[in-house]
Amino acid sequence: MRKITLWNENWTFVKNAQDAADAAAQRAAGGEQVQLPHTWNAVDGQDGGNDYYRGTCWYVKSFTREDLQEAGYEGEGRVYLEFGGAAMSAVVYVNGEKAAEHRGGYSAFRVDLTDRIAAEDEAVNTLAVSVNNEDNDTVYPQKADFTFYGGLYRDVKLIVVPEAHFELDWCGTPGISVTPQILWKDAAGSSIEAPAAEGERFADAKITVETWSCGGAEVSIRLLDADGQTLSGTAGMCTVKAAEDGHACAVFTVPDVHLWDGLSDPYLYTAQAVLESGDCVSTRFGCRTFATDPDLGFLLNGRVYPLRGVSRHQDLKGKGNALSVEDHRRDMEIIREIGANTLRLAHYQHAQEFYDLCDENGIVVWAEIPYITKHMTNGRENTLSQMKELIIQNYNHACIAVWGLSNEITAASVVNEELLENHRELNDLCHRLDPTRQTTMAHAFMLEIESPILEIPDVNSYNLYFGWYLGELEQNDEFFDEYHETYPDRVIGFSEYGADANPQYQSAHPERSDYTESYQAVYHEHMLKMIAERPYLWATHVWNLFDFAADGRDEGGKNGENQKGLVTFDRSLKKDAFYLYKAAWNKNEPFVHLCGSRYVNRAEAQTQIKAYSNCPVVTLYVDGQEAGCVDNTGAAPGTENIFLFTVSISGEHEITACAGEGITDTIRICKVDQDDPAYIFGEKKTVVNWFDQGDLDPEAFSVQDTLGALRAHPQAGAVVNAMMAKASAARGDVAESVKDNPALQKMMAKMTLISLLKQAGADEETVKNLNRVLQAIRKDS
Repeated sequence: MRKITLWNENWTFVKNAQDAADAAAQRAAGGEQVQLPHTWNAVDGQDGGNDYYRGTCWYVKSFTREDLQEAGYEGEGRVYLEFGGAAMSAVVYVNGEKAAEHRGGYSAFRVDLTDRIAAEDEAVNTLAVSVNNEDNDTVYPQKADFTFYGGLYRDVKLIVVPEAHFELDWCGTPGISVTPQILWKDAAGSSIEAPAAEGERFADAKITVETWSCGGAEVSIRLLDADGQTLSGTAGMCTVKAAEDGHACAVFTVPDVHLWDGLSDPYLYTAQAVLESGDCVSTRFGCRTFATDPDLGFLLNGRVYPLRGVSRHQDLKGKGNALSVEDHRRDMEIIREIGANTLRLAHYQHAQEFYDLCDENGIVVWAEIPYITKHMTNGRENTLSQMKELIIQNYNHACIAVWGLSNEITAASVVNEELLENHRELNDLCHRLDPTRQTTMAHAFMLEIESPILEIPDVNSYNLYFGWYLGELEQNDEFFDEYHETYPDRVIGFSEYGADANPQYQSAHPERSDYTESYQAVYHEHMLKMIAERPYLWATHVWNLFDFAADGRDEGGKNGENQKGLVTFDRSLKKDAFYLYKAAWNKNEPFVHLCGSRYVNRAEAQTQIKAYSNCPVVTLYVDGQEAGCVDNTGAAPGTENIFLFTVSISGEHEITACAGEGITDTIRICKVDQDDPAYIFGEKKTVVNWFDQGDLDPEAFSVQDTLGALRAHPQAGAVVNAMMAKASAARGDVAESVKDNPALQKMMAKMTLISLLKQAGADEETVKNLNRVLQAIRKDS
């Protein structure tokens, strides 16, 4: 029988050791006792400065044969150690001898301890694991906007199996794989190619179960329903012989199969395999079909099923990436509350516990490897090994729809034959290991849509930040319209979009780059409408559900955090934009949310009150008196969940929104004489608002003209080109390296000069002087 024991207790953490012997000596001398999961960057990886410790640390544990006996090992069979995650590279030593090495911080690996255990019962065995997250040019990731935590940050398990056992050595395999094939039929039971777009679905399923074993001659395989009962008849159980290489295969036909149907019905079966030795493995699986279409977007079980959701990083404030099962479950509860039906699990393989939760909750998943930002010539083999482990370890998860090849890999790399060939190899590997799923990529906004790299994966997605880092919100709309018109036969999605928000900062007139919760809400209101108007987007993922650690960041009033999350890093506060998506996606829980609960002190005499709700009608009350009612029945798609009111304020007021019996929310606001400085990030800038459009001569150029229009005129173009060359030189190597990017230049050409100046932080006097020069240049000259 297989026995699995958690081995998270009684480890010693050693930050500096010369070798395994030195690490073991430091444990014997006392050392720092830790319990796994553990990371050494839980504090310094989140506090900013980009100075968190990246190097080699050690984890040491002692054990005796008595300890192994308590875990079920009596001297017969094999003993394995399974590491759920060791970031980023690990070397395992048993009694001073190297036993295994693993390169990749997000996938599981195992070590056979059996022949390395001391023979004497009373002998103390020493397990020493060196874990390294230092900068190198072979193991991904090395350049990205998140902290690369080091440590044994997932569970370590001791696995005891008989001598004849299911495979444990190869790529962290579970030893069993299940491939369901859906056989559609109509209500009368006749076979059909595909079900109708609407209506009930009827299907049988062909289930192929494969196992791999060491020393096993015969394998008994059975299928169980969600209640744990063996399926009846020939669909339920069979016994097959294993080939010489240990491979065994059984095919079942399940009539009237119960489909895994996303959020509404995430039904899971179980496949179980047993050897004559008693070793047993099992895995859950779901029967479903995934497909994409250039016009219809994503299809689940043959019907249009728009994927609308969020992305997730695996870290938490104060804990780093060393999460508990309870942490994972809390994250899933928040995901279910917002109503997302898809997750992009960025930018690496996540914990098995979380894929399990996605299976159970009907969340469609984009799974990917950390091939990100910068292509490394010496890293090709690592991309292939990490992809192989991702697929082999996660093949059975019903939730996973696509394998992600890379993320923004052209952000710091040119598209050359080496880069293309690496992606072709990855794409081919995915289809060899898993012919049932599609591949995808997340592209940086600067990548030209004509690039040959877009031809490699089955489907594509773009990360766009117009309206935050660069440009105007409307450029997101224009980008997808142009792409879809240019490539009508390609499937395209929206893999990242977001705006940083520190809930401390509030504004009655939110603007890009002000880091206010108010602007984040306005930003996402635009995006929600933009997405609703483009149903061909196969999947859209907000960046990000949670704020996360990026130790190199120092912006928006916080160090070491990316604040694009809809929820704060510690999960304690849901920002206003969270409730916008909850209103759009969660139809099971009627609610109303008043925005601006943290915008208490207001200097304006008339203030906007905004509510988000999944109910059609919202009534507003000010100090108990009805102040307005908005009925959004029939509102344009993407706007029906936003309710706006204008309220005069003179003192302290209680504002209540009501969307039905017992469906209310209340905030309190206060009229003040001046803007509260606590709500403003840095110095308040009024650069954009120092003149009205009417103050300008429309026959002459101005800072309100687009960069493209200015550059098209010889004299005006010379002025702005000189200005931008000076600005680029002042911003160093990064700006210099991207300034000639054709796609970037094309995007910037659509932007007004004033918006570019504001993004660059230009002062009012500089803008005024530049505008005076441009106003002297006639457009017809």
